[in-house]
Amino acid sequence: MGAGVQSGGGGGRRRGRRRRQTMRPMAEINVTPFVDVMLVLLIVFMVAAPLMTVGVPVELPKTAANPLPGEQEEPLSVTILADGTVQIMTTDTPRAELITRLRAIAEERTSSRVYLRSDGAVPYRDVMEVMGALNAGGFSDVGLVTDVGGPTLDADGQ
Repeated sequence: MGAGVQSGGGGGRRRGRRRRQTMRPMAEINVTPFVDVMLVLLIVFMVAAPLMTVGVPVELPKTAANPLPGEQEEPLSVTILADGTVQIMTTDTPRAELITRLRAIAEERTSSRVYLRSDGAVPYRDVMEVMGALNAGGFSDVGLVTDVGGPTLDADGQ
């Protein structure tokens, strides 16, 4: 791919007498094709990465909380939309069936972590009802999802 043959003869100092030119392989590797492939892969992953996130468009409230560390298992997310509709991942779930479905999901999962996403316009009472259903469904480790960049509520304002 990048190896060639290079002549290693003298510089032609003597006239009349020719030295035998030796052929030796080049020891350099041509990295241009490798760089081209890596740039194409980088562009493919940059385009594909935003498409791999599962989510429902929700206006999350902003807080100063730090993000939670990642996990090996895909996290279960429960979303409360502005109109009060509850979704498990992307499936609409009636509130009457919420605990039953959560128990069935909890039996198949190794982790008891669930992420609760709620629109900022949803009343606190509705969020607490869903949190109670999550606990009754077998999920004791509930993380509330927010956007970063909200008020910090400290004296410095930072």
